Amino acid sequence: MNASVQKEESMVMQKKMIGEHFETLARAPESGRKVVYTFVPGNLNELILAFDLLPVHPEVNALQSGMRKLSGDYIQEAEKQGHSEDVCTYVKCDIGMLKKGNIGPTGEKLPPPDLLLLSYTGCFTFMKWFELLKQEYGCPVVMLQVPYQADGTITASQREFVARQLREVVVPALEEVSGKKLDEDRLKELLASSARAEDDLVYVWESAQHRPSPIDAYFGGVYYIGPIFTAFRGLPDCEAYYRSLRSEVDYRIAHGMGPTTPEGELREQKYRIVVEGPPNWTSFRDFWKIFHDEGVVMVASTYTKVGGLYEQGFRHDPAKPFESLAEYCLGCYTNRNLPARVDIIAKYVEEYEADGILFNSIKSCNSFSAGQLMMLRELEKRTGKSGAFIESDLVDPRYFSAANIKNRLESYFQMLEAKRQAA
Repeated sequence: MNASVQKEESMVMQKKMIGEHFETLARAPESGRKVVYTFVPGNLNELILAFDLLPVHPEVNALQSGMRKLSGDYIQEAEKQGHSEDVCTYVKCDIGMLKKGNIGPTGEKLPPPDLLLLSYTGCFTFMKWFELLKQEYGCPVVMLQVPYQADGTITASQREFVARQLREVVVPALEEVSGKKLDEDRLKELLASSARAEDDLVYVWESAQHRPSPIDAYFGGVYYIGPIFTAFRGLPDCEAYYRSLRSEVDYRIAHGMGPTTPEGELREQKYRIVVEGPPNWTSFRDFWKIFHDEGVVMVASTYTKVGGLYEQGFRHDPAKPFESLAEYCLGCYTNRNLPARVDIIAKYVEEYEADGILFNSIKSCNSFSAGQLMMLRELEKRTGKSGAFIESDLVDPRYFSAANIKNRLESYFQMLEAKRQAA
């Protein structure tokens, strides 16, 4: 494995953005900036920024702890406090990190929240998570109730239900914490900026229809979503990042290049795969290398859509700010029923001319893992493509077996090759 990762301009830009954000967070107690803890799916970043508040995303802190090999100790600390082995490891990692000083990814202490902003988008664990954080911090909580898409559609009444809560519940809570009234013109500026960045992100996703694909939409994709799914959507830096990323993708398309990986460019692309479920963060590079060595490129992923399925046409709209934010919350991937998820994956298989489908079942994430075997069988029947099923976890290193996963995947790729030869 290469000791150093090849850095493109967009990667350098993103690292700088994240570093500066965590430095700002570390200085928040001295500067007087107020802090809002919230989640990635259905996050209200533009609304938070309109009040000049600083967002923190606990699940992002957990995955970064996993990539820095710290999550194992944090999880064990939480289990010492009485949390079950079956609890979401993002939650246990976050609680353990808090108990051990709440040190962020830059090595500086994270500030306590002034508000816990919960946008419920299909994951019941989020509610229990913030109950635990409320006990620890003693700060106020505001909850945005988002109806589940039980029949796979967003209705006008659902949209208005969420928009009314935004106006009557969430905005007053943010006004109280910030000491400011909402500047709706500022909110509209932020939403317009978000829409421009979203246009460029969709262009990047759809570039995987090329052969060779210039991107890896799963392993590379988790980097691509960083700014737009977290603290930066709505800001000029976010727009600049996606312009740069789009330019890099255009260059790779023009020169017939594959995606950048930790092992260098993926030139030979033997198999094109659509993947369902989050990656494992504690062994992220080892996990990626298994696919790189087999010449596998991920052309579409559901995990990279937990913060928005923009390729289906949604954009944040400054002309209808609250309705737009409501629709965003309602449309997140984890807020969709299983038949709708199957439809999404089947469309990916067709549009991106995939050779197969991979499910990574996450032990502690029921939002993704529940119903996956049924989904896989339905997709095999509908698309005629073979599927593979592997198991790991988000940030618990005890549940990642590189040898077991590698053996399963090698057998799967041999089967794909045999089917190709027979055809």
